[in-house]
Amino acid sequence: MKKSIIFAILVLMTGFGAMAQEKDNASKVQHITYQDFLDKIWDFEKSPEEFVYKGKTAAIVDFYADWCGPCRKIGPVMEKLAQDYDDRLTVYKVNVDKEKELAAAFQTRSIPMVIFIPLEGQPMMQVGALPETEYRKVVEERLLK
Repeated sequence: MKKSIIFAILVLMTGFGAMAQEKDNASKVQHITYQDFLDKIWDFEKSPEEFVYKGKTAAIVDFYADWCGPCRKIGPVMEKLAQDYDDRLTVYKVNVDKEKELAAAFQTRSIPMVIFIPLEGQPMMQVGALPETEYRKVVEERLLK
């Protein structure tokens, strides 16, 4: 009897682990490092005075921390945006606790801090959490025009 219960628990745990892994694989949000930022978005070390975007789609960069309540609130919103605007928008996330050098380069003092990057033109910054409708409005009116 005990062996059956242990076996059942192991099967359930394996199933939940596979479901969690499948959910992670479905995520379209890209967690990036300092070097990724330089390679994929803007090499501010080489051109600190001029913003030169390297991406092929408009982008959002979400500076966040795991312990931050407002950051956790907009996390699912960023996931939805990444999925809904799949091939027209790239959503990046920067963990300020892990990427302190990158957070310092952007003088990140309050989080969440979100940078909206159109294909052409200058990026825009928003500090603090907004409702999902506001993020969508910025995407539609400023990034995908």
